[in-house]
Amino acid sequence: MKLKDGYIYRQIAGEHMVIPVGANLVDFNGVISLNETAAFLWNKLREGAQEKDLVTALMDEFEVDEEVAAKDVQEFILYMIEKKILTDG
Repeated sequence: MKLKDGYIYRQIAGEHMVIPVGANLVDFNGVISLNETAAFLWNKLREGAQEKDLVTALMDEFEVDEEVAAKDVQEFILYMIEKKILTDG
């Protein structure tokens, strides 16, 4: 799984945002606001993390159990797929 090109992450005035650039401006109008957990997962995906890596990283960073971390990761991944920002390739 990989983040598609054409989206950038910015932290602006304490807010975490994903902004489409280039051709993605046509397909995706607006920005996505991320909470702290989602921003953490976004940055891990940019580093090449896979789903199991995300769960482990979330457990370590936020001191949650595996069940909670796995649920949060799955929800994040489904949202990113829904928004067509995440791909299998």
